[in-house]
Amino acid sequence: MSELKAIRVAYGEALAELGEKNQKVVVLDADLAHATMTATFADKFPERFFNAGIAEANMVDMAAGLSTMGYVPFASTFAVFGAGRAYDQVRNGCAYPNFNVKFGMTHAGVTLGEDGGSHQAIEDLALMRVIPGMTVVVPCDASETRRAVMALADMQGPAYLRLARLPSPVFEEEMPFEIGKANVLRDGNGVAVFACGIMVNTALECAKKLEAEGVSVAVINMHTIKPIDRDCILKYAAKCGKIVTVEEHSVIGGLGDAVGSVLLENGCPVKFCKIGVQDRFGQSGKPADLLEEYGLSEGQVYRQIKEMTE
Repeated sequence: MSELKAIRVAYGEALAELGEKNQKVVVLDADLAHATMTATFADKFPERFFNAGIAEANMVDMAAGLSTMGYVPFASTFAVFGAGRAYDQVRNGCAYPNFNVKFGMTHAGVTLGEDGGSHQAIEDLALMRVIPGMTVVVPCDASETRRAVMALADMQGPAYLRLARLPSPVFEEEMPFEIGKANVLRDGNGVAVFACGIMVNTALECAKKLEAEGVSVAVINMHTIKPIDRDCILKYAAKCGKIVTVEEHSVIGGLGDAVGSVLLENGCPVKFCKIGVQDRFGQSGKPADLLEEYGLSEGQVYRQIKEMTE
């Protein structure tokens, strides 16, 4: 790891870079441009930036309209507002007609911090996964965020990009990014850990500790939650026989359930554990304290993975 950088910052930078390459890219925000970092695009291309105000549903409908005119709109706000408050517009206004709208939603998960449970989206992946035709991506670092933005701009159809607020490590080695194709960051045959977002780094650190104790741990960056990489899941189910998922999201409806469905549908005889928020709302606090409270600190994840191997 070389530096700490917030994924949302990389998102703003990627949009500005994309705006240089593609004149059809437009960006919309709901009065949070300096938090979502879409202000980076706004400063560079003010004529292609639209602030809808605190009216998320209107913002989504505006994006839908722009998409019908050949534009590639990226609509952004906090995940709890974009996936929650504007759900009807996302579903019926964009996904149902299969419009080419991209949703870059920031401040997801409990590491949003002091804004508390009302603002901490821990159910957004579940809401977006269930919408027919919706692509769902959760990048693990700033570098992958850039590649995800470029890839989503090139694809047709609605997509949801989940972005974190907390500065997190940037991986020194640039990983390939292909929608629907997981990245194996560390191979192993004892237990396979599938993680997404900022929890990927946590999974890697835990794997290093366990490796020193003689436990072989595979770490897979499952950056695309939908479409899920079924082949990768089945490969490591057969190879390891023990599967763990780690996500800064509810254990209901997110990465864990996506992986678990593949295992169940294929009758995989594996030991399986989902690490995430256990059917609770978030609360106000420092990000590190909240990760500890919800069982997502490095030490807690390490212990849960280790228990799977005993």
